[in-house]
Amino acid sequence: MRIQPTHHDGDGGAPIRLRDEPIEFDDLEHTQGDRDLADRAALRRVAGLSTELTDITEVEYRKLQLERVVLVGVWAGAASTAVAAEESMAELARLAETAGSVVLEAVMQRRSHPDSATYVGSGKVTELKEIVEVTGADTVICDGELTPSQLRNLEEKLRVKVVDRTALILDIFAQHARSREGKAQVELAQLNYLVPRLRGWGSALSRQRGGRVAAGAGIGSRGPGETKLEIDRRRIHRRISQLRSDLKDMRRVRDTKRSQRRANAVPAVSIAGYTNAGKSSLLNRLTDAGVLVEDALFATLDPTARRSRTTDGRVYTLTDTVGFVRHLPHQLVESFRSTLEEIGDADLLLHVVDGSDENPEAQVSAVREVLGEIDALSVAEIIVVNKIDAADELALAQLRRALPDAVFVSAHTGEGLDRLRARLVELVEPTDAFVDVTVPYDRGDLVARVHTEGRIDTTEHTDTGTKITARVPVPLAASLREFSNW
Repeated sequence: MRIQPTHHDGDGGAPIRLRDEPIEFDDLEHTQGDRDLADRAALRRVAGLSTELTDITEVEYRKLQLERVVLVGVWAGAASTAVAAEESMAELARLAETAGSVVLEAVMQRRSHPDSATYVGSGKVTELKEIVEVTGADTVICDGELTPSQLRNLEEKLRVKVVDRTALILDIFAQHARSREGKAQVELAQLNYLVPRLRGWGSALSRQRGGRVAAGAGIGSRGPGETKLEIDRRRIHRRISQLRSDLKDMRRVRDTKRSQRRANAVPAVSIAGYTNAGKSSLLNRLTDAGVLVEDALFATLDPTARRSRTTDGRVYTLTDTVGFVRHLPHQLVESFRSTLEEIGDADLLLHVVDGSDENPEAQVSAVREVLGEIDALSVAEIIVVNKIDAADELALAQLRRALPDAVFVSAHTGEGLDRLRARLVELVEPTDAFVDVTVPYDRGDLVARVHTEGRIDTTEHTDTGTKITARVPVPLAASLREFSNW
């Protein structure tokens, strides 16, 4: 770890270095307690997260086009580790880049808990302000959800825009939403996040109510009036109600389509997993769906359902869903609940894990945390470790021990997909039955249904009717029972 100009912390802590100089501890003169104390007092630079370019032309272009950001994290709690904190910061950097920014610097402080007023403590805010001024950043992104007061205090002290992890993810979702339902879900999440964080800017924005002629309340109502803040809040609540009503109608349409699949006895398989784990690539490999594949976080927001067949010919639907991430904002979980119910109502879940990630087991934990929020932990699951072509062999060996029932594949090269298809045959519940029937010629409607809905093995025209052996959906098998040859 490298941290950066020696200053005394405003909180009374140890001197802090803000230039790029390593801190060296002499083991003969410092105890472990001294090192822990220094660790807690330090605003530590997270090395390797800067994405500022060195090529002059590209730098000039990106400085014009992209926000310049500094990342700030708090390594809090006894259960947290330095490795986990750095992984979270690295993910925050990827989120910031996805949102359209260039990361100039990333710093992290160890605390027992985030400061209630300024997230990182008043002394560290002063040091952070110096970093912002030196780097020329115009935005600070915090690796956590800030309270309204923390957000206000930080912006007042730093004099630049402050964004938390939740607002950053919501912004990425807003950029990637394409369908009417997806846009409505994102807007609802953004408004729910915004309501407690609305701020007024003085009495100049107050609004008076007019007199009787202007359809107002008349005498006694002409005081400072309703503030702009109150008007905004009322309008937002009205818009939230409208969005919820619209989403309720869209949910009804989705439920109708789902019930039609159920009526036709078509098993439903959902693909879920961490963002950018390769879910859309896997869908394309299994169904030739032609879904957008992009090396970016949250490239897929709108669910895509495709029909497919197991290797023994049984039809099932395969649905690609939105990716998850650590600390997925609860506003998004609520807004996307109707979409995420595709997972909870599935017969089988393909849980996709990025095998090339530095900590794939943390991905599994983060995904299962969200599955618990939508009551989907009881769904049968196949863990699919993807991107094995880009993964380290030693890391894959460790994963095979940690996830013994997982299927290891590469959606890019096709390796391992035959094993995955074999597992689908085992776990996709049969919804058809074998029939051996002779259907009278006056029941041509049933023969037509067998051709449309079933898989015919043999057919023969006899004196009494059409003799058929086939596999058909269970409801059709019941209709054919009276013509059985058994």
